[in-house]
Amino acid sequence: DIDGTLFFPASGLSAHTRALAQDPRCSLLIGEPGKGDPLAHPRLSLVASAARVEKAGETHARLRRRYLARHPKSEIYLDLPDFAFYRLDCERAFLNGGFGKAFDLAAGDMFLPRDALAAELAKAEQGIVAHMNEDHAGAVGLYATVLAKAGPGHWRLVSIDPRGLDLAAGQRLIRLNFEKPLTVAAEIRPLLVEMAKEARTRLAD
Repeated sequence: DIDGTLFFPASGLSAHTRALAQDPRCSLLIGEPGKGDPLAHPRLSLVASAARVEKAGETHARLRRRYLARHPKSEIYLDLPDFAFYRLDCERAFLNGGFGKAFDLAAGDMFLPRDALAAELAKAEQGIVAHMNEDHAGAVGLYATVLAKAGPGHWRLVSIDPRGLDLAAGQRLIRLNFEKPLTVAAEIRPLLVEMAKEARTRLAD
């Protein structure tokens, strides 16, 4: 979500959804295993509580839009009556970055505050994303290929948050962080213009 909170869709027919209905406590292991021993690679263990998001309301509409932007093929099942979104309200986490690199993290270390900035950006995001993809597709492509150094592709802007933006091309999803976080939502439009100028300058050098 806008503040970094994780969410996922799940069917009410699945065993894990029924288990969460009985006890919402859960954990999630995040990592990017490489070659060799998987335990030698960085991994993050989240301790959280899963909360069902009611289908009526702005939160569900925003989560649905953000999820479909990343996974457009999920539209065929996402609106089925037994499907719902669940938020993972993280309480704490444990980061194992390798030998001698273990850290306990609080929610504030990982997620942005749900403040006025997040609320403003949540309202403006849909219009900004649509405008950039429809009217400035060339700039979006430069964000990906020049600023994020990704390969060529039909890149689309899929989401924006106070610290950066996410871009997708087919199954590829990349992250491009801003040089400094936003302080107000109104900063995003001039920032996107400056980023496009910077990308074109680098391309010309």
